[in-house]
Parts: sequence; C-alpha cells; structure tokens
Amino acid sequence: MSVVPADVLPGGALAAEETAGRPAELGPRARLWPSLAAVYRAQLSRARVARIPLLFVATFQSVGIMILMRGVVDGGGEARAVVAGSSVLVVAFVALNLLAQYFGQLRASGGLDHYATLPVPPAAVVLGAAGAYASFTVPGTVVTAVFGCVLFGLPLAHLWVLAAVIPLAGAALAGLGAALGLLAPRPELATLLGQLGMSAVLLLGVLPAERMPEAVRLARDLLPSTYGVDAFARTFAERPAWGLVLGDLAVCGVVGVLSLGVATWAYRRAAVR
Repeated sequence: MSVVPADVLPGGALAAEETAGRPAELGPRARLWPSLAAVYRAQLSRARVARIPLLFVATFQSVGIMILMRGVVDGGGEARAVVAGSSVLVVAFVALNLLAQYFGQLRASGGLDHYATLPVPPAAVVLGAAGAYASFTVPGTVVTAVFGCVLFGLPLAHLWVLAAVIPLAGAALAGLGAALGLLAPRPELATLLGQLGMSAVLLLGVLPAERMPEAVRLARDLLPSTYGVDAFARTFAERPAWGLVLGDLAVCGVVGVLSLGVATWAYRRAAVR
C-alpha cells in the first residue's frame, strides 16, 4: 500500500493552502427571525426585574409633567399636544435613554464579544434588544394617556391608535438609542447622549408647537418621535384627519427602519474592534 502525497493529487497543493489560510467554519448562521425571537425572549427576561422600577419612574415623570402643565394649558390643541407628548415621552425614556445606556455598558464591558461568538445575525441582536426594551413602554404609555385624557377632558375613543404609535415611535427611538450607545467611545458619554435625547423629546414633543419659535419648530421636524406625537394628538379631534395620522405614522416607520439599520451597522463596527 502506497501513500500519495497531497501535493501530487490534482489541485492538492492549492486546496491545502486554501484550507490552511481559511478559518474553520462553525456551522451555518441562524436565520434572522428565530434568532430575533431568541434574543427578544432573553432580553425580556433579563431586563424584567431591573427595568420595572425605571418604568414606574418614567410613568410618574410623564404624569407629573401633565399635572404641571394643567395649570398653564386649559384645553384645545395645546392639551392634545401635552397628553400626546407626555405619552410618547415614556417610550423615549425606555427606548432611547435606557437602550443607549445598555449598549454603552455592553460595549465597555466586552459584552459584545459574547454576541459576536454566537451564530446570530447582527440585526437580530439590535432588533431583539430594541423590541424587548420597547415592550416595557406599553403599560406606562397607556396609563399616561388615560390619565391625561381624564385630566384634560379629552375623548378616550381613539386610544387604540397607540397600538401603532408605540411600536413605530419606539422603533425610531430605539434605533437612535442603540446607535448612540454603540458609537459612543465611553459608557458615560452614551448615558449623556441618552439623557440629552430624552430631554429633546421632552422639550420638543410635550410643549405645544404653536408656542415655539420658528427655528425650534424646524428642529422639532427633525426629531422622529414628534411625528408619533402629532399622529396621536390628531386623534383627539372631533373628526380626526386620518390621512395625516397615517402620514405621520409612515414617517415614524421609515425613520425606524433607517435608525435600526444605522444601529445594526454600529453594532458590526463595534463588534469587530
């Protein structure tokens, strides 16, 4: 029995060189949707205990703002803006502020290395974490909206529109928060950027646009959450302009896709470092 060297076989030397220069494959990467569901469940169970007290703080903050504004705003369009803006502020506190802090700490502690070793698409990690954090906003947003409607005497008939406002505005803000946390060089800066973003949502979303200077209104148009605020505020009218509501929600959806895409790119960029 004779042994034939590998380099004598057709293409043997070339195949040996390619095999030596190529890392071993660990197996096919998992598909997006099963990976997304797994990351979502893991993040939801992990953050449930820690985030519930913070969600209470977010709801209490929004309710307190409406009580303070009740002494300044009597009713009409300004009351609609205050209630809608305070409700979306709960989404911003969790999806923007807390998610920026989470990804900033994850990057600083080396937690991204753990996800990088898993056969999980980067989009699944970003979307799963964003979806889990946004899910915590649902109870607080609904409680804030109901309290605001009772406080200002607004109708409760169209609160079902929150089923579209929360995920679309949450996607836009969560993508922005994740991108800020992943791109910030230090976790302290990620926390600062998250706080500044939430302050922008507070000032530009809760305060009635009619009372803002023209330059501030232009800045308001650049903030994606304000379109969710406007969509929700329009539903309090006696005859809501549903075409404008759908247009505002569409803007939130487009910005949400773009911001989550940027967050996915930022995750890839941070994971390879």
